[in-house]
Amino acid sequence: MKRVAVVAASLAFLFTAVACRAQQTQKQGSLPNAASAAGGGGDVNATMKNVNYRLTDKIIVHIVSLRGKLTPKPDQIVAFDDRQSFGIDVDSASVTLNTTSLTNDLNDYVFVKPDAPFKKLTATIEGDQLTVKGLLVSKGGIPFSTTGTLAVTPEGMIRLHTTKVEALHLPVKGLMDMLGLDTSKLVDTNKVEGVSVDKNDLILDPQVLLPPPQLRGRLTSIKIENGQIALAFAGKEEKGSLQPLTNTCGARNYLQFQGGTVRFGKLTMDQTDLVLLDMQPADPFDFAMDHYKEQLLAGFSKMTQQGGLCVHMPDYGKINRHAARHGS
Repeated sequence: MKRVAVVAASLAFLFTAVACRAQQTQKQGSLPNAASAAGGGGDVNATMKNVNYRLTDKIIVHIVSLRGKLTPKPDQIVAFDDRQSFGIDVDSASVTLNTTSLTNDLNDYVFVKPDAPFKKLTATIEGDQLTVKGLLVSKGGIPFSTTGTLAVTPEGMIRLHTTKVEALHLPVKGLMDMLGLDTSKLVDTNKVEGVSVDKNDLILDPQVLLPPPQLRGRLTSIKIENGQIALAFAGKEEKGSLQPLTNTCGARNYLQFQGGTVRFGKLTMDQTDLVLLDMQPADPFDFAMDHYKEQLLAGFSKMTQQGGLCVHMPDYGKINRHAARHGS
């Protein structure tokens, strides 16, 4: 109970000190993410470094570095409690995805619909090639395996170029070539957003293959490094490159936000100046948007001389769940 009182008092102080305002009127309550009368809270500049960003509990993207903006939907503001309220417009980004997260993404997000052509997928990497195994639902649940290389198309899409296909553990690519067949004639991807087929190759849209918030940018590179898929993004336009934000909290692994308006919980910060930083910087910052409140309760905050806020948070995977729930 003592810790609860301390946390409550600290939040009350920060509420006043950084000019946050509570959104508790009946009108605002009926529109929980409504923006100000001026027409929205505006874009929020963002810099991220060495962050394991949990898009879901099972889909984790490692952000090596990212510079861009959190862009709210029209007439809305960025709300940490609503991942659909904003997208991330990238100026530059370097991210990696391991095969465990890719497997979970394929099953839980990309091909989750009942009528999806593939089910029970697993992804593995060997050398510079990606192998995806699963069941071909449209052909009665036949087990299949496809192996290929990754490349970027001129349009910024991901091309999985097929080098080997097996069905029922038998090689079939040579037979398909002999019969004049290709993957596009065997697999219907019309009902799967962000996936199409070009002859024997799968074409994947990197902007819609992961759960929100949507990462919007131009894919410039994709390759396999150290058993993971490494992707590099640039802004959609060459001009207007953003300058990196000045790190005022001395953080090594962090998410930093400046400008615009951000809502977290019942508090709203205008002219945002907020850094979420790793209390244990020896390894990447394990940050979970769906569980950020647990991380807040298990950490502590400090105000900067400029009225900003440095929030020190433990890795999500290292939180003492009982202590976080009971505030002790």
